[in-house]
Amino acid sequence: MTMKKIGVIGAGSWGTALAITLSNKGHQVVIWDLDQKHLDALTKDRENKRYLPGVGFGENLNTVPTVEEALKDADVALFSVPAQHFRSAFTGALPYLADDTLIVNVAKGIEQKSLQRMSEIAFDIKPDAKYVVLSGPSHAEEVCKAMPTTVCVVSRDKKLAEEAQDIFMTDRFRVYTGDDIIGTELGGSLKNIIALGAGISDGMGFGDNAKAALMTRGLAEITRLGVALGADPMTFLGLTGVGDLIVTCTSMHSRNRRCGIMIGEGTDPKEATEKVGMVVEGYFTTEAAYGLAQKTGVEMPITEAMYDLINGNIGAKEAEEMLMGRDRKHERG
Repeated sequence: MTMKKIGVIGAGSWGTALAITLSNKGHQVVIWDLDQKHLDALTKDRENKRYLPGVGFGENLNTVPTVEEALKDADVALFSVPAQHFRSAFTGALPYLADDTLIVNVAKGIEQKSLQRMSEIAFDIKPDAKYVVLSGPSHAEEVCKAMPTTVCVVSRDKKLAEEAQDIFMTDRFRVYTGDDIIGTELGGSLKNIIALGAGISDGMGFGDNAKAALMTRGLAEITRLGVALGADPMTFLGLTGVGDLIVTCTSMHSRNRRCGIMIGEGTDPKEATEKVGMVVEGYFTTEAAYGLAQKTGVEMPITEAMYDLINGNIGAKEAEEMLMGRDRKHERG
């Protein structure tokens, strides 16, 4: 295939890992970040020592000082910013996005104020956006080292998904295509809430039984909300659903699980997010998911317990008692 020019917006762990992967394939990749000090460090060190130490940049990967330079003549604009900042990042980039630029977003979350998914924000701002979401079980710490990883690129336009598939796929980064944006974005967002809960369970000293139950019942409530919002229920059984849920609930690479462990051990939720040192998306997504549950009337007991916990209404022990003490019911009821 023809190599592309790719502009990456956001030099966190995931944006950097994808930039490394794409540049190692032969694409010309430039990366920009709002944090100028961080960007200066990347330029000087030729690696992201803050998030991915020890993984150097190849000759095809360079930093640029402005978003305009990142997107000038770019075939692909890759957005890798925290979900709560996606709207401002996309709005800031809009003047420099050509009509034919492929827009790939990897942020996983729901905007707190609007309760919108990332694609809804993008299409509100740019209705004709050539939008693709990339999601799946993919820790940056492994992807940057070319460890085998499988993800999915999803668009309402099949050709755009296939174009992204060609651009991203390598012998160690396998890419499938899909067309259910709603299910993909909800699966990638809501699994972070369940991972927080799984971490809390671990921090409280509970075992594998408790975590398996949280993951399974968590998937059930994610699916209920997804179907209510128009998603294909089968999406939640794939890479962007249960696949992403498994990796986020079980790995110490997961910032959401690590945050949850600290909360389960007694750390104040807000303090725990600060100690992680990176954005804990589940902390912010919980409030948005709670809002969607209230808006749609969908029963989401784990999400509700997490909402009460992070807002200081209950403690971890009370959350456990709340979930375990619910009225008896049929599993699929």
